[in-house]
Amino acid sequence: MASFSEISQITESLYLSGASAITANRLRSSGITHVINCTLEVPDVYLDDIDVVRVPMEDSPNSKLYTYFDKAADRIQQVAAVGGKTLVHCVAGVSRSTSICLAYLMKYRGMTLIDAYRFVKKARPVIRPNVGFFKQLIEYEKKLYNQNTVTMVNSPVGMVPSVYKEETSQLIW
Repeated sequence: MASFSEISQITESLYLSGASAITANRLRSSGITHVINCTLEVPDVYLDDIDVVRVPMEDSPNSKLYTYFDKAADRIQQVAAVGGKTLVHCVAGVSRSTSICLAYLMKYRGMTLIDAYRFVKKARPVIRPNVGFFKQLIEYEKKLYNQNTVTMVNSPVGMVPSVYKEETSQLIW
């Protein structure tokens, strides 16, 4: 079971973590060659052999992460095409970085949003993109596939992605 302080392998070339997992030894032992830092608040890692790109984003439902989906997914794919490995991180490896990984899996691995979410959740059970990011992922899935596999549904705490309601269906709403 992955925790916040671990680096989770999503694919052979894609990794996901929170900031606390990042050390030079861990990056090198995982073969990470590129890092995408999806924060405003966490400083970039500076190592000679690791390329870092920043997606300057707050973990807020109002943040426009959608504008980075294509650029980040393209970067992850370019790195994979030359045999590199990309680590995408935010503070906890739960919302911002997860959303970027989901966008990549939809665009380059042909996964629907529900399949991408379940795939990443299996590798890193602590994921939970905020509601605003999930709305943007739903919009992105519609752009890519002209359909949606996740919808926003009403719950006692307001609108939530249908996958969140399914995950807690055994709880009393």
